[in-house]
Amino acid sequence: MWTAPDGHEVRRIDWPIEDDTARGSILFFPGRGDHYEKYLETLEEWHRAGWRVTAADWRGQAGSGRLGGDATTGHVEDFQIWLDDLAAFWRAWKTATPGPHVLAAHSMGGHIVLRAAVEHLVDPDAVVLSAPMLGMAGPPLPPSILQPIAKLMTLIGDPARPAWKWSEKPGEMPTRRRDLLTHDDDRYEDELWWREHRPELVMGPGSWRWVERAYASTIALFEHGRLERLAVPVLIVATSDDKLVSHAAIKRAIARLPKGELAEFGPEARHEILRETDSVRGRAMDAIGEFLDRVVPVSAPQPAQ
Repeated sequence: MWTAPDGHEVRRIDWPIEDDTARGSILFFPGRGDHYEKYLETLEEWHRAGWRVTAADWRGQAGSGRLGGDATTGHVEDFQIWLDDLAAFWRAWKTATPGPHVLAAHSMGGHIVLRAAVEHLVDPDAVVLSAPMLGMAGPPLPPSILQPIAKLMTLIGDPARPAWKWSEKPGEMPTRRRDLLTHDDDRYEDELWWREHRPELVMGPGSWRWVERAYASTIALFEHGRLERLAVPVLIVATSDDKLVSHAAIKRAIARLPKGELAEFGPEARHEILRETDSVRGRAMDAIGEFLDRVVPVSAPQPAQ
């Protein structure tokens, strides 16, 4: 566990490596409702490539406690809570790990990481994002319209109540969920295995406050001039067939990032690209490896004295 400045405990996992042999260090955060167990395959692959790897759950989900009134609704009062956690975690982690330092994340995690980077709360040497939530798939309306609607929903009922239905039977996965995430049945079943064996990881819908704050944070992220001032190399791995996050918003962000790159997939990939079929996942991992080798190259060995 990592203890935040306010005393809240956040679950983490580390793959140690000798500093003098490390390729560098990667810090990874999952998406909304996720847990790092879903990404053990990817994290282990990076470690085998020579990286010192750390992953952590976001406060309020998986093994890092809850912020709402029940065990399964994903609630947060403001995304600033996560930004503050990330900034504090980053400072401690960077001091304790060998460089170069890479910050990676999926979906909602990618939103928080990118916003932290543009606000200079973190200073990574490179950023890698998988299907970042830079906008939500759904009504074709801008966040400036959707955010006040969501705010109204927080005022006419409990803002910590679920914003959407989970399934007909409480705790049972919706039948369409698999079709939103991956074509790979085995990797999808792997997530269900973890949920069964570690029920404390289970999370369902987000709260109305989460929805409203997500729209507000998106507006803040896309404010004029913010993305343009980020000098850090950023690779986004995304699919045009994403039904959970807005691919159009991802492309708008890439166009504004001075050192932004897009590894783009089509109908062969769903939202969880790093948990897709071997052929798709392999292409994504190769793109990430090539990007990191190029923007944070391995240092040449020093000659013996």
